[in-house]
This record gives sequence, C-alpha cells and structure tokens, in this order.
Amino acid sequence: MRKYLRGTTCPVEQRSIGNDTVGRVSVGAIGLGAMPLSTKQPRPSPTEAEAVVHAALDAGVTLIDTADAYAHDEAEFGHNEVLVANALRSYGRADVLVATKGGHTRRGTDWELDGSPAYLRRACEASLRRLHVDAIGLYQFHRPDPATPWEESMGALRSLHDDGLVRMVGISNADIEQIDSARAIVGDALVSVQNQFSPGYRSSAGELAHCASVGLAWLPWSPFGGVSRAGSLDAAAPAFAEVAAEFGVSVYRVTLAWHLAQADVVIPIPGASRVESIQDSAAAADLHLSASHLVRLSVSPTADC
Repeated sequence: MRKYLRGTTCPVEQRSIGNDTVGRVSVGAIGLGAMPLSTKQPRPSPTEAEAVVHAALDAGVTLIDTADAYAHDEAEFGHNEVLVANALRSYGRADVLVATKGGHTRRGTDWELDGSPAYLRRACEASLRRLHVDAIGLYQFHRPDPATPWEESMGALRSLHDDGLVRMVGISNADIEQIDSARAIVGDALVSVQNQFSPGYRSSAGELAHCASVGLAWLPWSPFGGVSRAGSLDAAAPAFAEVAAEFGVSVYRVTLAWHLAQADVVIPIPGASRVESIQDSAAAADLHLSASHLVRLSVSPTADC
C-alpha cells in the first residue's frame, strides 16, 4: 500500500505490524534505528540528532527503534529514549510507532543482561516515563538472559501487555524455538522479531522465513552488515556494489531494497547519525530490484558467519 505522508514528495510504501487481535499499524517500509544518535563516537549534538529524526519523518519514516540501554554508559541510561521523545515532541508528530527495548543493562560501559520479570517491569515503567506515553507502542525483549528461563521473560512481557503498559510485544536475538515459545506464551500480542540479518550475515535466514510464514514482522538490525566500515560490504558481497553502480545509487540503498524484497514482513531499521544517511535509506523503498538482480544478490558472501 502507498500513501502520501507529511513532508514527502512521493508515495511512501507502507508495511504492517500487528494483527487483527491487537490491531495493525502501518509504517513506512524503512524505519530508523536511533542507536547511533547516542552511541556513536563522536556523538551528534542534540541539535544534529534532532535534525536526523526530523529528516526521517520528512522522508516518510514512521517507525523509530530505540532502547533504554542505548547510551554511552550506565550514568546516562535512557539517553536515546529521551532524545527520540524530545525530537518527536518538537516536530509535533504523534502518528509514529516508537519501538523500544528492555532487558539489557549497563555496568559502567559494559553491557549486561537481566530478563527477570521484576526487572522488565521496572524497565518498562521507566521507558514509559522517558517516552511520555501511557502505553509503549512496541516493547521488545532485547536479548535472552541465560540466568532467567526464557518462559519467565516471555510471561513478563505477556503481563506488561495484559496490564496495558504496552500495546504490542516484540523479541530480539531469538531462534525459531524461542520464537515459537514466545508465540505460545505471549499470544497475539507478539508481533515482531528483531534479529541481525544482512548481506554479510545471513545465519538468521531461517528465522526470517519462519516469521514470514506466521505473519510476524521482521526488523533486521545492522542491515548493512558492517557497510559503515569503508569498503567492507564491497569486499564481502561485490554484487551489491555492482548493482548500485548500475542504478547510480549508493550500495546502502541497494542493500535495503534487497532486504525489502526478502518478504513483505521485512522492515529494515538502518541506523543513522546524519541527515543525508536517513534520507538515502528512506529512498530505498522506491528502488525495485528485478528478479535477475535478486538472483545475483542471492549468493551468500564468504564473510557470512
């Protein structure tokens, strides 16, 4: 489905998150991964970060992915959520699906885990305050915690939904068995899976296919597979650079178009710390790859792990 959105000059492709039970939300086919706005070194200034979010909205992006743990260190836990909330408020947009996460903690600059039900409830309540909302649009379990049974973490997410703190639930970094366990426990409130997937990292292709078969949105994180490191994607998957040259566009744009072609449930969330980056990424929704292009891009590079 295509429709015009505020600030855009052409129709923006929409994709769906949700189901008939919890409701379906249409979002732009390309989302924004807000993590670099808080974790990149050097970090964008608050004004620069706000401009990136505003440029994303102008380009038709209506899904923003954040997390409470996206910060330099423990002392500024929640930095990214506050930044996103402030940028949305200054822009005056309410029709944006903000997807945040809980379950990662920080000890100094180290990343740690806590998937216990008590912690997830505290984390969710803190995210509600930082985002200034009554219910979080999409709340995602950041990563499995080996110290907490998966079923207990999923039960906590179910309770957060049943108590009205979150409208929809997602999981991240999960395998097929964990996805199905989450479906059984969380029920229809589970609407998405966010795993690493890219041209250089296709090990979760099975999880992607499984999500497509059961109607769960697939939000690939790190969709460029390290393309931000100069030339790395070219070295891992030269076909992407070749196709980009044929279209006269960036390899990033071709990469996101490839993601979208995998299945209708795919909604990439590329990170961006510059206005030009998110503008280029959003334009990938209008780049349509032919069957022959997809065949050329289907060969998994040797860098896959």
